[in-house]
Amino acid sequence: MYDLIPFPAHISSGAGSFLLSTSTTIALSDPTDSELRSLGAFGAEMLAGTLGSAPQIADKPADQATPNTIALLLSSDGKVNHEGYRLDVTRESIAITAPEPVGLFYGLQTLRQLVPLGILPNENDQDSTVWPIPAVKIQDAPRFVYRGMHLDVGRHFFPVEFIKKYIDLLAMYKMNTFHWHLTEDQGWRIEIKKYPRLTQVGAFRKETILEKNFDPYVGDGTPYGGFYTQDEVREIVEYAGARYVTVIPEIELPGHSLAALAAYPEFACTDGPFYVGTKWGVYEDIYCPKEETFAFLEDVLAEVIDLFPSRYIHIGGDEAPKARWETSPLAQEVIRREGLADEHELQSYFIRRIENFLLAHGRRLIGWDEILEGGLAPQATVMSWRGMDGGIAAARQGHDVIMTPTSHMYFDFYQGDPEHEPLAIGGYTSLEKVYAFEPVPEELSRDEAQHILGTQANVWTEYMKTTDHVEYMAYPRALALAEVSWSPKKLRDWNSFTTRLQTHFQRLNNLDVNYRVPPVEGLENDRVTLDDRVSVSMSTLMADAEIRYTTDGSDPTQESLLYRDPFDLRVDEDGVTITARTFTRNNGVSAPAAATFRRTSLRPADDVATNELQRGAHYAYYQGRFSTVEQLTRATPLREGVARNIELPGFERDEFIGLQFTGYIRVPTSGVYSFHLTSDDGSRLAIGGEIVIDHDGFHRATERTGVIALETGYHPFVVGFFHAAGRKALRLTAQREGDDRPASLKTWLFHVP
Repeated sequence: MYDLIPFPAHISSGAGSFLLSTSTTIALSDPTDSELRSLGAFGAEMLAGTLGSAPQIADKPADQATPNTIALLLSSDGKVNHEGYRLDVTRESIAITAPEPVGLFYGLQTLRQLVPLGILPNENDQDSTVWPIPAVKIQDAPRFVYRGMHLDVGRHFFPVEFIKKYIDLLAMYKMNTFHWHLTEDQGWRIEIKKYPRLTQVGAFRKETILEKNFDPYVGDGTPYGGFYTQDEVREIVEYAGARYVTVIPEIELPGHSLAALAAYPEFACTDGPFYVGTKWGVYEDIYCPKEETFAFLEDVLAEVIDLFPSRYIHIGGDEAPKARWETSPLAQEVIRREGLADEHELQSYFIRRIENFLLAHGRRLIGWDEILEGGLAPQATVMSWRGMDGGIAAARQGHDVIMTPTSHMYFDFYQGDPEHEPLAIGGYTSLEKVYAFEPVPEELSRDEAQHILGTQANVWTEYMKTTDHVEYMAYPRALALAEVSWSPKKLRDWNSFTTRLQTHFQRLNNLDVNYRVPPVEGLENDRVTLDDRVSVSMSTLMADAEIRYTTDGSDPTQESLLYRDPFDLRVDEDGVTITARTFTRNNGVSAPAAATFRRTSLRPADDVATNELQRGAHYAYYQGRFSTVEQLTRATPLREGVARNIELPGFERDEFIGLQFTGYIRVPTSGVYSFHLTSDDGSRLAIGGEIVIDHDGFHRATERTGVIALETGYHPFVVGFFHAAGRKALRLTAQREGDDRPASLKTWLFHVP
């Protein structure tokens, strides 16, 4: 009955239903209050598509018990969260009570979800003249004060109408912050009157990298750009404010500033020339810490402050290479003059200068967790994206934190098998993984945990050229985020969420949102068997949807085989590929899911003298720019030794490295084994000369799985890995068929001294 997302803090069912009809009116506790009248108008417009016409707004003050009335009542007993509300639906009337207008707004959003499908123009698919709203009592308030979604418009630019739609969806699901990433190396997107070249030059790049063709670089040859005028910015900010969504602008500094330097090269540490970035990644050219730069940034921020009433201004602070500062006489002079230890402290000095300016203008600074390095600005708020550690450190120092780690909150990461998904930056963040996220780390004390303001998902758009692609990556994962950030932790339940999600798929259909149709589950990995038959079982999160599949590797159509129940599949050494897709009633289609099932035999163990083996694997460590694992075989190692596990050794530098591990894996019991290899960037696992996992190339930290049947004993292996730029990761685990979870390889690794 109550398919609500996010689920309310307290809910109890009542008897019967309120019958919404064309005669229903909206009443206000104070009809003369302009904000209340705006809320009444919002509620009337919300219901107009269902009723065929907007309900009348009564001129007399509301009475909670007036029949056939939706009453919006400002009232508080002093105990209710300022965003909280109470919703009472009886047979006779509906009353939404809240201490502040924002609570009434969220109460209306809950009411919106209680109305049978059909709450916006063209949504209604019923012929009836009344719409039953189930009786219920709801007492609700958010768990976190910060509930956000981010959108990067620097890499790809999106029109004003889409930004409004994006904000509408946030408000519908009770998220209250839109983090607008407006400046990047690849484009400056906001008009600044005092510096017109920021948009005349900085908003346009000569071309865009094709897919991931970094080495060698290949561009598309097509000029690209766009920006928002200040009038458009004001329009969006006002639109969001009417929906109780705060817009937080991000003006990147000191890094990710190449577009600005292309327009005004005098604020760099070198002479240039500079061009708006055409490829993704991190550029070494950043703002130089000269007085002219600070004057420029203060001028820019003054205009930004005038446009955005938000308490916070985001200044980025992430991924700022120090190479230019290290060789700049001016930067080195600032370090000496200010008594700074190094370039990291220089970045902190840079950030503190900007924070002082913001504080003087009544604003607060937010930055990514790199602003912790070299010392945190006194009143800064930290967005912890490189895991949770930055947020934990900041909270322990008494700073407010927004948790937005790549592990759960990066919606530019893949949602399924990259072979069957649109091109993405890498990673893997499933809907279930988002829903499982807990923003408050267990390591924090109760007092420290008070500094966790909430959570946010980030939508970086390097590989999202269209609005449809943005929606595909954001939804339905944003619905999981909404519940994580609003609902009490104890009420979160995956099975309940996926059941309620079915109604919201239809709501998203009706709102013309290009959400990702959940794919078929059960085909995540290839499988090998020692028998000639294997059982195939598939499922989908979509209720009332069909699974269609093929056995020849082709993409299924609506005419393909219909899956009903698990079935046995006869397999041989060549294997059989099952490919399946979800087909919904409204013509939605999921990405394909595929797995190959094949018969195999146990790979014999090597005849190796066990008394010659010692624990651990031999490793070779390389430094250099690699683009494939194969290149390691032609390189000279800088260091060699013995590792106890297949992972990063701990002494490696941050970028442009390689590792190769060799030795023997001791298999304890004959059987089918899955190996799980996570890396950022390329990696490869071979056992006995057979490539089990090929995860080569440039990508963020993602996991690949390979399966092989191994006989008890020792098997030679090679793991190759290279890392280019950004964050690095490497880990290999193993899992015997039937085991609950993957295991470390610490006790499996041996080498010949």
